[in-house]
Amino acid sequence: QVQLVESGGGLVQPGGSLRLSCAASGMNLSDVFMRWYRHAPGKQREFVASILASGFAVYTDSVQGRFSVSRDNAKNTIYLQMNDLKPEDTAVYYCNAHPRPLDYWGQGTQVTVSS
Repeated sequence: QVQLVESGGGLVQPGGSLRLSCAASGMNLSDVFMRWYRHAPGKQREFVASILASGFAVYTDSVQGRFSVSRDNAKNTIYLQMNDLKPEDTAVYYCNAHPRPLDYWGQGTQVTVSS
């Protein structure tokens, strides 16, 4: 059965760093389009970053230069390295896998940026 599990969230001070992981079961991520989203209270779910099977990554403007997404095919895992975190980055972060035409989501991991 296909399953995505996010981990690595937590409480961090502004300017700090976290690395989120998304481990997949039941599918091979090496050739799957992957995305990170986040959902903050009172706001619409927001696209954060995506990575193609080729390794090419794109980012939303608000995280450009601070976040980086990568994949480890041997571990069947993708990562979101988050640096210089800001309070507005506080949200539940979700991993999304899109083996067309299907779409899978993890349960999310909470990231809280606060002094």
